[in-house]
Amino acid sequence: MILLFALGSNGTGQLGIGHKEDVSVPKQVLFSSDLASPIASISAGGNHTLLLTRSGALFSTGDPDAGARGKITPEQRSLPPQLHPVDLPPSEQDTQPFKVGLAAATWTASIITRLNPDTNKSTAVYTFGSGTKGELGLGDFIFRTVTPSVIPDFPPAGTDIVDLAACMSHVVAVLSNGDVWGWGSGRKGQLGAPEEVVQAPRRIEGLGFRVVRAVCGTEFTCLFGAAEIGEIAMLGSDKWEIKTKAPSNVARWKEVGASWGDVYVLKEDGSLLSWGRDDHGQIAPAGLSKTKHIAVGSEHALALGEDGDVVAWGWGEHGNCGPIGNASENGKGQQNVIASSRFVPPGAKIITIGAGCATSWVAIEMPTEDT
Repeated sequence: MILLFALGSNGTGQLGIGHKEDVSVPKQVLFSSDLASPIASISAGGNHTLLLTRSGALFSTGDPDAGARGKITPEQRSLPPQLHPVDLPPSEQDTQPFKVGLAAATWTASIITRLNPDTNKSTAVYTFGSGTKGELGLGDFIFRTVTPSVIPDFPPAGTDIVDLAACMSHVVAVLSNGDVWGWGSGRKGQLGAPEEVVQAPRRIEGLGFRVVRAVCGTEFTCLFGAAEIGEIAMLGSDKWEIKTKAPSNVARWKEVGASWGDVYVLKEDGSLLSWGRDDHGQIAPAGLSKTKHIAVGSEHALALGEDGDVVAWGWGEHGNCGPIGNASENGKGQQNVIASSRFVPPGAKIITIGAGCATSWVAIEMPTEDT
């Protein structure tokens, strides 16, 4: 059995913990139906959260008004905040259940891929929610939909989507052939040239290498090549010197992430590289233990160490980094252990962490009961 705990900003119930108050210690997340599969990812917009399982099930909680949670029933609205399955549309092409492969979120929209039942690859992109800067990718005149709607003619024939990333108001998709396409707000160059609002998927030109991963900040996109080689490309604004401070190579990366103004690279040796905004201690603190997993939120980050501790740092004004304690006013140097394998029940272990818009998440696998 898997239990999920959350802390941080919760004014619209985006933690799914049964109420709408911010919390600075982990509280158990509620589900309206069983979580029957391990968690694959947690994605967050401004006031909503998406949880994707490895079996392709999608859950949501938080503000339903923008449409980023899809269709919400009156009964769901009446219940205390909790995670509900997202109402996904049937397909005209097959009778198989809608299985989600990847999920991402802008401030008020959700973006998901559908797995092809024959190939188990992501061969269609659906969007729902709202956005006035092309976030839905559905063309010039569609700014809101509560029904997950497929982006037509994307991806190109013969390709599938291998990675999906988004931030405030732009989205990028990495394809199996190494190309990158994007849509949404591109006025700072985060979607390549020309610098403009992009209403439907557009290929980003001139990258010079085969891309395998992407992360997005508020006004930038960071693209990564194969880990063995470590190519990297930064697109968009240089605010906070996010481009100027970027390394020329990040060979042997294991995981990557981005906040609104920072990029984080976990290396295979367990070390963590970060650069960008640091006015609230967002840069990875010195002295972190060897790290095996990271999660990056809007202005904070989490690291699951090989010692079993989950450490949080950055801007924690909503409790997302745990109790503030005696940290300096701007948060620099602050780091809190928000969960530890030393304090879970015997036989249990921390398996997944997540971070969103001032929210933090920790999943614990509980031991099976003796029969």
